[in-house]
Amino acid sequence: MQNDFYAFVSRMKYIDRWALMRNTEEESLTQHSYEVAVVAHALAVISNKRLGTEYDPGKIALIALFHDASEILTGDMPTPVKYFSPDITNAYKDVEKIATLKLLEMLPEDLRSEYEDILLPKEEDAELWKLNKAADKISALIKCIEEQKAGNREFDKAREATEAAIHSLNCEAAEIFLREFLPSFNLTLDQLNK
Repeated sequence: MQNDFYAFVSRMKYIDRWALMRNTEEESLTQHSYEVAVVAHALAVISNKRLGTEYDPGKIALIALFHDASEILTGDMPTPVKYFSPDITNAYKDVEKIATLKLLEMLPEDLRSEYEDILLPKEEDAELWKLNKAADKISALIKCIEEQKAGNREFDKAREATEAAIHSLNCEAAEIFLREFLPSFNLTLDQLNK
């Protein structure tokens, strides 16, 4: 029997993000998902070491790696469109869930439970998904910083809105990341090498 899940997942590299914005450098869904996984893992480690939690950094990294997998079938909905109204937001969430379930159906039945755990949010993993959301926003903020460094003013308002969105999450690990690690993203390679 043919199983298409992994072939579909490999197509994340063809989904471009920030479609309504002029970009100096395109960002694929694969690039974004990798960066979100790295940041989410960092947030879990920071939280465990500094805030006394006991998160599974590996699991949060996997959740982050696949957090936008539904976009393989739906495409990337630009944030201003996705959150234009509650009706659109709710409808899009329904579409995302249907797409995620469709992806799961592409797996052999004996493998599905392993992926359901990382593709579908569960109440007991709410804190991991909150870290994922913070990592997702931090990744978007990093993109804004990179575009601004390249002289692209198109991302000025997006940066402000993204920073505000991160702060509104009330995620202490994300705040630590912003204070201690985000400033380095403003540096050039020569400055980082010092």
